[in-house]
Amino acid sequence: MFVAAHEWTLPGSAVGDAAASAKRVALPADGTRDLYRRLAGGVPDEATRNASLVFLRQALEQAAADDSDLPGSPHGLAAWMHESAQRAGDSYRDYLLARKAGAPRRYFQNRAHALHFLRAVAPTKLVDGAWLYGLLSHAQNPRFADLVATYVEELGEGRADKNHVLLYRKLLERHGLNPLHGLPDVLHTQGVLQLALGWNARDFLPEIIGFNLGYEQLPLHLLVTAYELNELGIDPYYFTLHITVDNADSGHAQRAVQAVLDTLPRFGDSAGFWQRVQAGCRLSNAGVGTTDVIAGFDMQCEVEAIFSRKRMTGQGAHSDYCRVAGRSVNDWLAQPDGIPAFLAALEQAGWIKRDAPVGESRFWKLLQGDKAEMFGVFSPYELQVIHDWIRGDASADGQAHDEPPLLPGRRRPSFRAHSRLVQHQAGVFNPGLLKVLETSQEEAPDPDLQVLKAELAASVDAEQQRQLLVRAMSPELHWTPAGLYATRRFMQSTA
Repeated sequence: MFVAAHEWTLPGSAVGDAAASAKRVALPADGTRDLYRRLAGGVPDEATRNASLVFLRQALEQAAADDSDLPGSPHGLAAWMHESAQRAGDSYRDYLLARKAGAPRRYFQNRAHALHFLRAVAPTKLVDGAWLYGLLSHAQNPRFADLVATYVEELGEGRADKNHVLLYRKLLERHGLNPLHGLPDVLHTQGVLQLALGWNARDFLPEIIGFNLGYEQLPLHLLVTAYELNELGIDPYYFTLHITVDNADSGHAQRAVQAVLDTLPRFGDSAGFWQRVQAGCRLSNAGVGTTDVIAGFDMQCEVEAIFSRKRMTGQGAHSDYCRVAGRSVNDWLAQPDGIPAFLAALEQAGWIKRDAPVGESRFWKLLQGDKAEMFGVFSPYELQVIHDWIRGDASADGQAHDEPPLLPGRRRPSFRAHSRLVQHQAGVFNPGLLKVLETSQEEAPDPDLQVLKAELAASVDAEQQRQLLVRAMSPELHWTPAGLYATRRFMQSTA
């Protein structure tokens, strides 16, 4: 094991002290985004590692007062897991019945709302599985078998079409979502925790096992999210993949339970170890959660934020004859807090007609269509927000900003239905196509892959080769061609 038996105490706190346990320490939001960048950018230096240790200890102290539904003994975990999965399944069945009876979507008002969610949770999704990375160096320990297998599966076992982070990157790219630019510090909290655990496995083994236990259970929000993304024409595969791999029978949820039982100390303080596992499990809920992100979306605020970001580059770029309500556009944009009034003026002047098809708004014609003077100024995501903001309640149909209006009485096809139609019309559906694309992608020139292969070929030392593979499977690299190749080689070496 990584830590001696006498060290099974909560790092930086006094376990058993009721007053200390009840005291909540607020995690500082300032600087979280920078710490995230430093931890995700490669092997952390000493200063970054120390900062991550401080962050982890503060998070553990804060989470100590949170409620937990874990059983009193680790031997009750199997029943706990199945009961949790049953509750999620029952709640999802009730959700489906309500939708069938005519209830509206529970999470997403429209397509813009869903895209906002995908972008907001990107800092967490782009380090998916990172909390387990530190255990790769100890894969020879059979007690870590389930944990290592889970990490390798998060990496898609070296397949580009199954690597979780690569799938999410492609999802963001497909919808023009810049994953990190402008996102607040608080949205990086969960990602920092996962990265910090991954880089500090030697000091936080029980917490990692507990975090994995909590994070790999199947939540209701995952089921609802996948359903509503598909309904809005957005590929839900990243989320449905997690539904399948996290199952309570043979998936990550079951492995997470088994990992706790496998790693419980046979000598020393097993009760202290279990206490730290529980602390790590509570940590899996730290930060802004999925439903919090969804509930925090405000269409008007998001539109104003988009125009505010464009203000700095747009002021001074318009001719003097561009006037709204008697003032030049340059004058409007020169005011740091003038965007709400500017948007109101555009409405009053008839440039924007709210709660009407976007084609009736002159401003929209500046953004899209033949000879659109402002074509390319706004990203696809920003266009979708403006599009849905103009349309109002009608945007609930999920129409994409670049799609023609639906015919009267017609419903927008789901993502899966549309994909099947496109494949049928093309007549070229080939289940092996993704594998062909994956192989051609990895055969393309890639400097990291070339160096990795050369270093592996030059090394005759098995331990050095293993270290090279582990380095390439880090959160920074595992989704790249070099990382995918390293993952496959790692699986071969540990088979």
